[in-house]
Amino acid sequence: MAIASGCATLAGAKLETLLLNSSLSSSSSAPAALRGHSNNQVWLFCKPARNSRIALAQRGGIRCDASASDVAVESGKVDPSNASTISALEQLKISAADRYTKERSSVVVIGLSVHTAPVEMREKLAIPEAEWPRAIAELCGLNHIEEAAVLSTCNRMEIYVVALSQHRGVKEVTEWMSKTSGIPVSEICQHRFLLYNKDATQHIFEVSAGLDSLVLGEGQILAQVKQVVKVGQGVVGFGRNISGLFKHAITVGKRVRTETNIAAGAVSVSSAAVELALMKLPESAHATARMLVIGAGKMGKLVIKHLVAKGCTKMVVVNRSEERVAAICAELKDVEIIFKPLTEMLTCAAEADVVFTSTASEAPLFLKEHVKDLPPVGPEVGGVRLFIDISVPRNVGSCVTDVEGARVYNVDDLKEVVAANKEDRLRKAMEAQAIISEESKQFEAWRDSLETVPTIKKLRAYAERIRLAELDKCLSKMGDDIPKKTRRAVDDLSRGILNKLLHGPMQHLRCDGSDSRTLSETLENMHALNRMFSLETDLSILEEKIRAKEKQIQK
Repeated sequence: MAIASGCATLAGAKLETLLLNSSLSSSSSAPAALRGHSNNQVWLFCKPARNSRIALAQRGGIRCDASASDVAVESGKVDPSNASTISALEQLKISAADRYTKERSSVVVIGLSVHTAPVEMREKLAIPEAEWPRAIAELCGLNHIEEAAVLSTCNRMEIYVVALSQHRGVKEVTEWMSKTSGIPVSEICQHRFLLYNKDATQHIFEVSAGLDSLVLGEGQILAQVKQVVKVGQGVVGFGRNISGLFKHAITVGKRVRTETNIAAGAVSVSSAAVELALMKLPESAHATARMLVIGAGKMGKLVIKHLVAKGCTKMVVVNRSEERVAAICAELKDVEIIFKPLTEMLTCAAEADVVFTSTASEAPLFLKEHVKDLPPVGPEVGGVRLFIDISVPRNVGSCVTDVEGARVYNVDDLKEVVAANKEDRLRKAMEAQAIISEESKQFEAWRDSLETVPTIKKLRAYAERIRLAELDKCLSKMGDDIPKKTRRAVDDLSRGILNKLLHGPMQHLRCDGSDSRTLSETLENMHALNRMFSLETDLSILEEKIRAKEKQIQK
């Protein structure tokens, strides 16, 4: 007990210095908690935060809304007149904030989707694929975020993180989203959803399987999840937990589509856009309406294919370069596809009855001033020019709806098309949920198995320190003139004994997470070894976390 107490005292002294240095150096003025003032928050290695409150609509969220000084005074442990002199470490010990040190890092998803937020908000939050690595780096630079990934599509903007603290992590990410998008935190909170750990795992699995899509069972989202992994490779913040989660999600998406046939007959966003256009056109005009597709990327190509499937034999495609259009022409040989450069977009729009837009442009291609001077369309197509915009950010400004003879539809308007086919796919979704539940358990077991990694490292480091100390004693007794060969032989002997002694414990700490019984035994072994060798204390864990974040931020 004396040894344990001494270690705790030493760790406390080191940690107090680290706390003060870390907190004071992170901003030009020390947080209020370190100046002895009460401001309704426990300041724990955080950058100064705004006073906005974030409601955690999730069970198990950690809150520390009372300042350490207040807790100390109310509990009677500290005289009110001396409250301002409490050190950062004492504040941590006195307050309930020390629960943070015991929290296991959480997988959290902070998201806005077609189900929770309007397209106007999603487009402001959208992050282009080329910017994902930068976003990951910025997110991991936040105090309580260890790993991160971004899934930004036309239907969703979701940020996945591994957070040291659920409450603080959510707060920091939400404020980051507000800063990058210009949307107030309060407004984001009204439309976001928060999911933690098992719920977050199930969500990304459902997303990958197409169960959370506007069009149930659509396949494009799986390709987008794959792209997250592809872009994340080599990015520092795309760590083991998050990359493992997304890779497992890809496996789930493939398995669901193979075993449930949920994608059979399912429409994509692109096909739903074509269906919507045909719903709004008179039936007699389906074969004769002049079609214009702006953008020949993945979405544009799908629009073209679905138009062909519906009997369209001629269309104009506007794109920045001709190569992609030429490739589509080679694939669809029986269709007349006319390429036009982007500079001729308005001219082409003037000659079109239906305009599909699907480009990555962050600025609108069509505004009121562009459309109001376009010649009217004929009565045979209903006298209305249709703009079907499936881009996020939108390619067609909402102001175009004010133009007489023009109608604008975006991705949020596709629900009308999807509703008719939903019931049949819901039955298939029930089968998919059984697969997702099974795969979620496997992933959580794998993640649980990662808990033993720190114990393995600490046990080996602990044993190595003893080996080196004893080796040094032995060699010093043998004198200074020991031959190098003898010195090496003694070193090899001690190393060999150590490896053999550690072999058994190490074997009982390794588990791939595939078997729940074995995993349970492994975790029991981990806790036993931690107790026997005093491999971890709350303070040592906290100190490691702070040092790791300091190094990360300094880079």
